[in-house]
Amino acid sequence: MSGDGEIDPIDATILRLTQDVGAGKSISPSDVAMALEPQDGAWQKLLPRIRARAVELVHAGKIEILRKGKPVPNPEGAKGVIRLRIVSG
Repeated sequence: MSGDGEIDPIDATILRLTQDVGAGKSISPSDVAMALEPQDGAWQKLLPRIRARAVELVHAGKIEILRKGKPVPNPEGAKGVIRLRIVSG
């Protein structure tokens, strides 16, 4: 969240896309990046920020970061291909 109480656009997009696919399904960080920056190649610059914001959303109890279909126990240390899933409940 930003200092003035508004939700970060990356957070909002992660939450919207994970909710849209529904419980038990996941999205790629690149899905989030392309939704925010649809121009050719521009979305790739967002990936590090998206991963960082996803970690914060994990700590807030809103999403899970998955690796090979399973939640990662240490989201800060997630390497390689990850997916994002809304927390059901």
